[in-house]
Amino acid sequence: MANKRLFQSLIGSLLQNNALPKANTYNTAGGKAYALSPKHALAQYAATGCLNGTFYASAEHQLEQILALTNTHQGFIPTEFIAQTAIYAREQGYMKDTPALLVAVLTTRQETEYLKAVFPRVIDNGKMLRTFVQIMRSGATGRKSLGSLPKKLILEWFASRTDEQIFTNSIGNAPSLADVIKMVHPKPETPSRRALYGYILGKPYNEDDLPEIVRNYEAFKRGDTEIVPNVPFQMLTSLPLSKSDWTTIASQASWQTLRMNINTFVRHGVLENAEAAKRIATRLQDANEIRRAKAFPYQLLAAYSNMTNADEIIERLERSGETAQNLSKRRTLIHENLTAIQDALELALETATENVPTLNGKTFVCVDVSGSMQSPVTGFRKGSTTKVRCIDVAGLIASSILRVNPNAEVIPFEQHVVKTRLHPHDTVMTNAQKLASINGGGTNCSAALKYLNERHAQGSLVLLVSDNESWMDNQSYRSSALMHEWRIFKTRNPEARLICLDLQPNATSQAAEREDILNIGGFSDDVFSVISDFAQGILNEDHWVGVIENVDL
Repeated sequence: MANKRLFQSLIGSLLQNNALPKANTYNTAGGKAYALSPKHALAQYAATGCLNGTFYASAEHQLEQILALTNTHQGFIPTEFIAQTAIYAREQGYMKDTPALLVAVLTTRQETEYLKAVFPRVIDNGKMLRTFVQIMRSGATGRKSLGSLPKKLILEWFASRTDEQIFTNSIGNAPSLADVIKMVHPKPETPSRRALYGYILGKPYNEDDLPEIVRNYEAFKRGDTEIVPNVPFQMLTSLPLSKSDWTTIASQASWQTLRMNINTFVRHGVLENAEAAKRIATRLQDANEIRRAKAFPYQLLAAYSNMTNADEIIERLERSGETAQNLSKRRTLIHENLTAIQDALELALETATENVPTLNGKTFVCVDVSGSMQSPVTGFRKGSTTKVRCIDVAGLIASSILRVNPNAEVIPFEQHVVKTRLHPHDTVMTNAQKLASINGGGTNCSAALKYLNERHAQGSLVLLVSDNESWMDNQSYRSSALMHEWRIFKTRNPEARLICLDLQPNATSQAAEREDILNIGGFSDDVFSVISDFAQGILNEDHWVGVIENVDL
């Protein structure tokens, strides 16, 4: 008799479109999986890939995959979609390296109108310009020279910016902005621009023609004035600065600079000034500033988690010989001001997750807490690896949805489901940290759905947040184990939808894309908009790829 398991009839009156597709590849961990389409794979790499090594994929592997997908001779992906992906990754995903790489790829395509449309939208600051030039000079995309059109676009970049913008964008090396200027030779149209280029290049210039911001900066460096110039934070940190200077720098800093350098300001005594601490706290929680900064929610969690505590500061002061009486006063003040900053960051996180949708019906959020989720979400970068892990981001997403949808149920899983109770009225920060504290083992993406099926759970939406590298459920099904469990879930919930949110650069999924299944990647708050549209059934049949194809060029 034929194998009963292989040829069992579909459970119940299962609809034809729920027949399980055969898994057609394996993921990096060795588990059965479904290959993403070329367009979908490029979108996944662009929205999650930072071209750094991850738990499963090296930086070199990510680069090879992107270049293979965009290879003209293979003809996988139209130039228009590459252009749309670059803009989506930069403007919606707030990514840096992969959008710059895609712009470099566009320089090799004959349809130059796409490069012209995309360049000013993606290469939108000095860091992006330097990254683009670095990629071009590396020869990674097949050419080491800029070429006439890229050079023209870079010249337009310089011409469209003020003297002050060029000066404040002149931070960084390899290449420096001076290197870029030497490569393209922008023509100075004004005396101030001529002097500025001479200043940046280390060539002779008329000091009187320098832009005011540069003259103020040089005067402060020489000690001719005590007024701290309003220049980027990095231009000042190597100078001998007083506590008053640091307080001024904090008051002038951008929102992102404040977020990233709280501990620096603490070390230099800024938070011992009650008024200064109040101003910092007010700015950190300012909704308009948060939106303008395009802050990732996980960046706020990182700032909160990395904050120096009052005891550490007092220990340093004790070693410096402070009197007991002074220490007591300073301890109280520092503790109060640090608490105010922490409260501000919690409120800021609530704002940064305001795009979280209200979802109809019962929602289950399945959070991967396995060992590989402990890896840094933006990969390993020598000397600057982020402390924020995939599990931190997954915890934030789940906690944010729970905050807005108190009837949702969060189900952490690794080899099996991990019983953890979260309270919807707790802050996003509190619940995210609770999930992030779980240290799991192997990855079993079907565990949460199997758990729901054992409970005969009723629901309308299942959101799976993972790195998608399931391998422990690599059973002898023709499909993936996740699809097997999803079929059973659908017999009870025929209108249900499944969303697989992948936080890492992969080219495979545990669920085959179809009408009731969405695969999406990324960790900006834009994913919430796509999740909301899919849950409401208003995405087109191409789902996430369709969202990118709607990007207006």
